[in-house]
Amino acid sequence: MANWADISLWAHSGAAALTLLVAAWLVQRWARLRDARPSLGDAALLIALLSTSLWAFAVAALGPLDPIAGLAESLRNLAWLAFLFQMVRSARAQPGTVTAVYLVLTLVLAAQPVVENWLTLLATHQGLESLTLGSAMLLRMIFVVGALVLANNLYSVADAETRTSLRVPLAALAAMWLYDLNLYTMGYLNGVLSADMLALRGVLMIFAVPFFALAANRPGGWKLTLSRKIAYRSLSLFAILGYLVTMIAVAQLLRAVGGTVASGAQMLLVLGMSLAALILLPSDRFRAWFKVKATKHFFQHRYDYRAEWIRFTETIGRPGDGTAPFHERVIKAAADISDSPAGLLLAPGDNGRLQLQARFNWPTADVPAQACTAATIGYFQATGRIVELDALRSGHDRDTDRRAIPDWAIEETNAWAIVPLVHFDRLAGLVVLARPLVERRLDWEDLDLLRLVGRQLASYLAEARSQEALREADQFDEFNRRMAFVMHDIKNLVSQLSLVARNAERHADNPEFRKDMIATLQNSVGKMNTLIRRLTGYARSAGEGVRAIDAERVVRAVIASKQAAHPVVASAAQRLMLMADPAQLEQVLGHLIQNAIDASPKDTPVYVSMARDGLNGVIEIVDHGAGMSAEFVRSKLFKPFISSKTDGFGIGAYEARLLVEAMHGRIEVESREGEGSRFSIHLPLATRIDSDDPAAMPVPVAEKVA
Repeated sequence: MANWADISLWAHSGAAALTLLVAAWLVQRWARLRDARPSLGDAALLIALLSTSLWAFAVAALGPLDPIAGLAESLRNLAWLAFLFQMVRSARAQPGTVTAVYLVLTLVLAAQPVVENWLTLLATHQGLESLTLGSAMLLRMIFVVGALVLANNLYSVADAETRTSLRVPLAALAAMWLYDLNLYTMGYLNGVLSADMLALRGVLMIFAVPFFALAANRPGGWKLTLSRKIAYRSLSLFAILGYLVTMIAVAQLLRAVGGTVASGAQMLLVLGMSLAALILLPSDRFRAWFKVKATKHFFQHRYDYRAEWIRFTETIGRPGDGTAPFHERVIKAAADISDSPAGLLLAPGDNGRLQLQARFNWPTADVPAQACTAATIGYFQATGRIVELDALRSGHDRDTDRRAIPDWAIEETNAWAIVPLVHFDRLAGLVVLARPLVERRLDWEDLDLLRLVGRQLASYLAEARSQEALREADQFDEFNRRMAFVMHDIKNLVSQLSLVARNAERHADNPEFRKDMIATLQNSVGKMNTLIRRLTGYARSAGEGVRAIDAERVVRAVIASKQAAHPVVASAAQRLMLMADPAQLEQVLGHLIQNAIDASPKDTPVYVSMARDGLNGVIEIVDHGAGMSAEFVRSKLFKPFISSKTDGFGIGAYEARLLVEAMHGRIEVESREGEGSRFSIHLPLATRIDSDDPAAMPVPVAEKVA
């Protein structure tokens, strides 16, 4: 025992002297650097060195178990804790949650001398003495574990440059506190501190002092840059540490009470906290809440802009066949900013009105065909304002023009915010974001980043539309080239027939010539029929001009031409006079009714009806066939050279819409896969009737044409 006491005396004395020498050298170094003022980090390091020297001197003079030595150890730990805290405070992002951890450990240090002095006051009460000793060891272990976690956190969140300078002092502190953890753990389990381990602490400090000297020789100030990704992991480690400490402390309290009831309560506590951990940790909502709180209290700025921009570019520009469609990636890129789980993209259609372009994880949103009001595009195009729908519903948002927000967006309770995508003062679309898992108000940082992302997404949408237009132009060029080949074939046929006609004048009486002429004519007719079949789908009537016509007569004519192939039912209706070109309307109806016939089963009729809708007349063609997907209707139905038929050219629906628009009308489509489709032709009503036009004479509608 005497040998260990001597080792403790000389080791702690040497550690006190060496640490004091390093502190004096640091002060002398400051005196030489007259132009450079010492930083707060250097001052914290000096105080920590002086307190370490004071502790080592107290242990050498009074012994390791003396209350003064225990108080000096608490002061030493407090000084090094302040040094770590100053390192975190030097970061650009001011901590909030971590500050609370430092405060808790400071309170633990303040409680240590109070608990340890109870040993003297309660020495006559043997049971309480054992409890007090265990509590004192437990407080020491709690502090050491917390300090080690903080040191690890400080090193983890630092950037690569700062880690190099922090590695030396943090390694010395980790060695000092790891030794203390083993010392107090053995003391807690055995009920008494080991004399040999107490003595060897001085030896360890002698080896640690040179590392502190290297840290003191660091040029410049102490600066720290935090890494968000590792900071979140460190906060998770803090949460786990707090969970374990709480469980141990409450379990020990129940153990001190004793008894059968306390033992059962201790078991229930362990089971309850374990069950709570199993429920909370896998929860998406809990993780989202934890991230929001950590960002709010740990960093000055909500977003790591570098990481957000990398994620944005990765989402919107990811190549490959396995990725989501482009318009869905547009929604996801905006939704990721606010941790929104779903969203909708509204984009201007060919008629200039906003319509649903794509969905992202939001199949239940009920969006009408006309997804905006008359004021929507103009308002968002002029203001570029991001609308928070909850504030609009509650009446707190008095700046937004309520007329610009469609009713369905207000009624959809899961709709959270509307982000306009504005490109060169033109609205390229709107992104409607769903409510995030953890609800919060949008602040200035959210609005700035969403506005910036919206502009970037608008440029991508504009570029995509330009590429689509170029692609259509290329397809028309290819079509024109094919037409040139067809015209070449027609020219050859005309030349061949012209030659036959010229020779017929001279050789008409020759039987061999007549035989060859018949074969040539038959061959030419076959070729011409083939060309006609190829061209029929593309031929567009020159038209007779827009005038007042009886739509009923045109409908009957088209139905009559289709009656041999498929049953068609026409409902009775009032007389409907429209402003239209009869030839072009007949061509449109022919396309749409034929498409309905092709999509319907053999014995399932196609229904045609007529009605008034305000200043327009409506002709509807309804089938109960295969139907079309919403994606096909939005992006492919009215595009040239795209067809759902294996032998189709994809021109019919495209041409029908162009013809109707040329007559100042429009075509609307409703379709569901497996249920059928409804095509509605809207044309202006006629203001007068031209009695000289036979197409304008009223004729009763046939109840059924089959």
